[in-house]
Parts: sequence; C-alpha cells; structure tokens
Amino acid sequence: MDDSLDFKVDINNFSGSLEVLLDLAKSQKVDLETISITKLADQFLEFIKTTENINLELASEYLLMATWLTYLKSKLLLPETDEEEFKALEVAEKLKLQLKKLELIRLLSDQMLKRKRLGRDIFFRGMKGNIRSIYSSKYSLTLFEILKAYSTIIMTKDFQTMNIPRLPVLTTEEGIKTIKNLFGSLKDWKNIHDIIPKDFFNSSSLKKTGLSGVFSGSLELAKEGNISIKQNNLFEDIYIKEK
Repeated sequence: MDDSLDFKVDINNFSGSLEVLLDLAKSQKVDLETISITKLADQFLEFIKTTENINLELASEYLLMATWLTYLKSKLLLPETDEEEFKALEVAEKLKLQLKKLELIRLLSDQMLKRKRLGRDIFFRGMKGNIRSIYSSKYSLTLFEILKAYSTIIMTKDFQTMNIPRLPVLTTEEGIKTIKNLFGSLKDWKNIHDIIPKDFFNSSSLKKTGLSGVFSGSLELAKEGNISIKQNNLFEDIYIKEK
C-alpha cells in the first residue's frame, strides 16, 4: 500500500494506522472509553478532502474499521443483546456493498464519457452540420382546433367525387336554334312534331324531351314576335309558322 494513502489516526491514547487501532480495540489492549469517535470521524473526513483520486475500496475498508470501532464502543455503553453483533456485521457489509456499487458506477460513467458522442464524433446521414435554421415554426392550438383539423383530414380521405352523367335533353336554346334553322320554309303552318330533331324523334325515350325543347323554344320566339302558334282544339297538335 502506498504510504501517501495510509490513513494515520492521532487521538489521545493512540497514534498510528486505523487497522492497528482496530486490532488493539478488539483485543481490549486499548481503552475504548477514551477513544473519541467524533475526533476519529473528523480526521477521516479531512483525509478524504485532502486526498485526490482516492480508491473507493480503500475508503470502504477505512469506513468498515471505523464502523467496528463505533460498534465496540457502543457495547460498553448499551446493554448487550443477541442481535447486536449480527446487526453490526449486516450494517458493515451493506456499507461495503454500496461503496463498491458507487465505484462501479463511476467506472461505467468514465467508459461512457470516453465513447464517441452523437453529434460530435458520429453523425446521422443527412444530419445538419453547423447550419442554423432561420425559420422556427411554433403552433399554438386548442384541443378543439386539433380535433377539428383531424376530422377534416378524415373526411377529405373518405370524400369521393360524384360525377352525374349529363342526360341527352333538348334545351330551350337548342329548340330555338332548331326552329330558326327552318326560317324561310315556315311560310305555312307546320306541326312541331315534324320539327323535332331526328336523334330525339327516332328514340321513344328521348321524343318527349325533344318535343318539350321545340315547344318551349317556339313560345320564346312567339313572345319575341318571330312566329305564330296555333292549336285548333285542346290537347291537339300544335302548329307554328313564320311571321
């Protein structure tokens, strides 16, 4: 053992190594009643403060011996029981175990600090270097706004565009155009059934919409004064002619 790490005790009736004092105390060659445990603890704390990089195993041994001295002196002051020696040994072993754990933690922490660090020695692919971001977006939302945004996204995903096919109908504008194309040949009365375009007239399902388009177109032209309309009796055919 290095002499610089040897803990020397200096009390009233003893001066020397702590382990020697413990042996003398166990063999009752030193009066334990005259040993100041407080002074012994103060000397040990001073030893810890002034010693750099002290070995924890060595410190645990010193604490173990100091614990034994405290225990031996307490036996002189307190009545003995069957469990006293067992409790002292248990406390000493637990203290030694905790100190060894502390030594292991310090050793592992040193090993971790010596490893390469992410962001300093090791970098992810695509990780930013020393480039600082100019813009920093920060959003502040309420729970209602978050739920509303979430429901909007879900509804957008479930929404399907509905395309309604355009049915073949003869509009009023197309009916007017059809009649105007016959201007010049409508000098006499002409049945509007004969004016229906062939695409609508030849189809039973489209004949009605063709008749409606021509009839509505003829009403608009009659309103403008371009043609005349007549119907001899109710529910009979309608005739038109150019004015």
